[in-house]
Amino acid sequence: MAIEIATERVPLATDQDGVVRVGGTRVTLDTVVHAFREGATAEDIAQRYPSVRLSDVYSVLGYYLHRQDEIDGYLRSRSAEMERSQAANEARADPVGIRDRLQARSRRKM
Repeated sequence: MAIEIATERVPLATDQDGVVRVGGTRVTLDTVVHAFREGATAEDIAQRYPSVRLSDVYSVLGYYLHRQDEIDGYLRSRSAEMERSQAANEARADPVGIRDRLQARSRRKM
């Protein structure tokens, strides 16, 4: 009996912020690839992120392995953007001494 070979769609979508997410969930491609690089299996990843189906994790990992250079470039650009965003946030609100400032503000309200 012959089987029909169908092309499966990779369960990845880019949201309005340009972030690639898996299977219609909030789980990012970054998260899945990072876990995989750290030694997690597809089963481990699906268990950590129950909103992602195991079959979707396998599809995403296969896609990553076939297009590793391209995806690594995307991940590098995402990392650089996160660093820029963090630096901008820290420049606006210096995190040094925040605990003391919050405690002082709380005492003033009492």
